[in-house]
Amino acid sequence: MVPGGAGQPAGQPGTRALSLPRRAWRTGRTAAQQLQSIFGGAAWTRVEDGQWYLHMFDSAQPDFDWTNPEVGDEFERVLRFWLARGVDGFRVDVAHGMVKQPGLPDWDGEQVMVEGGNRGPMWDQDGVHDIYRRWHRILAEYGDDRMMVAEAWLKPERVARYIRPDEMQQAFNFDYMIAHWDAVELRTIIDRSLAITGNVGATTTWVMSNHDGVRHASRLGLSNPGARPQKIGIGDEQPDEALGLRRARAIIMLTLALPGSAYLYQGEELGLPDHTSMPDRYRQDPAFHRTGGEDGGRDGCRVPLPWRAEARPSVSTTAASAGCRNRTTPTTPSIVSSTSRIRRSAYISGCSNCAAIITLARANWRGRRARVKTLVLTNGDVHVVLNLGDAPVALPATPVLAQSQPDAVSDAMLAGNAAVWLRAT
Repeated sequence: MVPGGAGQPAGQPGTRALSLPRRAWRTGRTAAQQLQSIFGGAAWTRVEDGQWYLHMFDSAQPDFDWTNPEVGDEFERVLRFWLARGVDGFRVDVAHGMVKQPGLPDWDGEQVMVEGGNRGPMWDQDGVHDIYRRWHRILAEYGDDRMMVAEAWLKPERVARYIRPDEMQQAFNFDYMIAHWDAVELRTIIDRSLAITGNVGATTTWVMSNHDGVRHASRLGLSNPGARPQKIGIGDEQPDEALGLRRARAIIMLTLALPGSAYLYQGEELGLPDHTSMPDRYRQDPAFHRTGGEDGGRDGCRVPLPWRAEARPSVSTTAASAGCRNRTTPTTPSIVSSTSRIRRSAYISGCSNCAAIITLARANWRGRRARVKTLVLTNGDVHVVLNLGDAPVALPATPVLAQSQPDAVSDAMLAGNAAVWLRAT
């Protein structure tokens, strides 16, 4: 669900988003206002009748004016439409961007989407919580198992306000997603995440990749593993695919052992890397085109999934991301070739067990500790060891339940860049 704005071409007579007329868009720009779009360029666009409308993202996505009661009523209709058809819940896109500061004062700060960078009078306003309280009441009418999850690029303490008992049920944990391959950093983020969500009685979530950034199977193969480049393209440092995949297999063992909810981005179950050598002519992300290529865009993590391990590199005629230009997008040869390897041996042989691992993960958290290169935790009767170093580490003499590589454990030693689940004693 994208409640902040419409996904419709803007500025055309009679254009309607959902069933809302243009009067439901955010308008009222003054001549001096120079708000910047997340996707580059001005956040205001003028239509033929001289009126300006706001779009914090692409010009084809006008922001709704949530002070107009028609907007709230229309979204209630949308929620009820899907709830009546049995959906389990909703992912709320840009959950912190619906309400603007009264009067929407001018603000010339830089706009960035990630790492808590959304600042200014258009983000994280107190009024947004009234919307989610209303939605919470609507979902409650359909039973106690419907839920909402917030996508909100904010500092964790601010995100916690969205998952208070009368608002949403969960929010994506982006601090965990952007963590480096570092035991102390991971330990710190895990402890902090559990504490912050615990303070509001909510469930912690664990996210490794999403549609807005380089896939972790590629990020973890960089010389600074876990670094978050805006994109990886031709001329950029290319990741070590084998090492990135090995670390991706290991980090999922940690993720699925943590208490809370794990979210997998499509393709993670295959260990897919980013498309890191995409020619610019194939890029479709509005951010790439609105900035003249200065912003590399997110197409690398959105290329079509390979459905057959033996498939040759192909070109899809379907846009790789919603709202993007309808041009062809290639599936990188490395993705196809690695998918063949993955399906036959690497990722799926150890993580085709994903269902079994998830079942094992449903236990009670008991404790965790970190050494410089090793992260160790116990969750119920499962003992998890993640070796983030290159040298092997010794293991206790207990039964192995699952391992990230077929050869991860040998002679009671855990290989580097690998993880294991042991039976806790």
